[in-house]
Order: sequence, then C-alpha cells, then structure tokens
Amino acid sequence: MLKRLLVAACLALPLAAVAQEKASAQQSKMATCNKEAAAKDLKGDERKTFMSECLSAKKPSQQDRMRSCNKEASDKKLEGDARKKFTSDCLSA
Repeated sequence: MLKRLLVAACLALPLAAVAQEKASAQQSKMATCNKEAAAKDLKGDERKTFMSECLSAKKPSQQDRMRSCNKEASDKKLEGDARKKFTSDCLSA
C-alpha cells in the first residue's frame, strides 16, 4: 500500500509542475494582453473582443513583436531616445 502511494506521488509531482508552468504562462499572457488593451485605451465590447483574440492567439514571433512595437512607436510619433526606450520596453513586455 505504501509502495503504491509513493509511486502515485512520484508520478503526480511532474504533472503538477507542468500544470503550474502552464498556469504561469497563462497569467503572463493575460498580463500582456491587459497591458496592450490599456495602451490602446480599449473599452467595453472592443476590449472584450481584443482580449479574447489576444488570449487565444499563438505567441507572436520576435519579428512580429518588433513590427508591432515599431508601429506603436510610430503611432505615438516617438523619435530618438524616447523611441528606443519605448521599443525596448515594448519588446521586453
């Protein structure tokens, strides 16, 4: 009986670690999507639609993120050091 319990515990531990990692990734994605929605000043149904699409989307490639951050910097008409800082912060988010 004790042997079965030990085997079950040994099998459950890696599964728990995987579940925790997945939950952590989802929380990180939620935080990123919230940040983007706030930056775009989205409200109501528009925000709900954006969040739904953002959370269901696959992780963007580095190139996609760079393209998106550059577009945001251009939309905000940032130049020089301000643009560099914004782009750096945007890519690290």
